[in-house]
Amino acid sequence: MMKDTAGLGTGLWLIGYLASLVLFFSPFAGIMGWILIAIFTPVTIAIVWWWFRNRGRLPLQYYAGVGVAWVLIAIVLDYLFIVQLFQAHYYESDVFVYYTVTFLIPVGVGLYLNRGRDVPVGNKR
Repeated sequence: MMKDTAGLGTGLWLIGYLASLVLFFSPFAGIMGWILIAIFTPVTIAIVWWWFRNRGRLPLQYYAGVGVAWVLIAIVLDYLFIVQLFQAHYYESDVFVYYTVTFLIPVGVGLYLNRGRDVPVGNKR
């Protein structure tokens, strides 16, 4: 569970954070949130699919828990390393879309991966 939540969640956040620093110093700084969402949503879906693809069936609650953990990680790290560090006015509509997508990606991938898989008897992960 820790690799799925803290490990992968922090890693994915760090990739987006580093990309945002690059875009911050470009002419696209004003719309960088939307650019990052457009580019990194499909990338994140692919990474999450790859990460969970061979795990067997996990309950939807597990994927929802991963999504909640990732949103909490993103909120805390955004606050510390964007709002506090750069004294940035940060919370606009793109950020709330980003938090929503951050939750929905593991849930959607979990639903996709679980389709057609048998529920193991006695498996309570």
